[in-house]
Amino acid sequence: MEAKAIARSVRQSPRKIRKTVFSIKKLNVDQALNQLHFSKEKAAKILEKLIKSAVSNLNVKNDNKSLDLNDIVIKEAYVDGGAVMKRFRAASMGRASRLRKPTSHITIVISLRK
Repeated sequence: MEAKAIARSVRQSPRKIRKTVFSIKKLNVDQALNQLHFSKEKAAKILEKLIKSAVSNLNVKNDNKSLDLNDIVIKEAYVDGGAVMKRFRAASMGRASRLRKPTSHITIVISLRK
């Protein structure tokens, strides 16, 4: 049995989030939540919330039967680029410089270990 959770338009670049996602791939949910809770990175809070949402989705699919977090594995975790907000800022000599504010779409798929 699988469950999925998606966070769209997260205001952080995909490259920075992927660094954190690669550290939790293929871990069980209990270890991943523990690692993310004590991480200093901004993406860790977002991923922790997303994993908890996926566990809740799995719980609903499993008819609200109690699940052990050690038996749930992160099957897939990936980050895609979202829309880029393009802004301008005043620069020297009356010019304008472009600012790119990237967003990300994060997907977490968890499944029960067999």
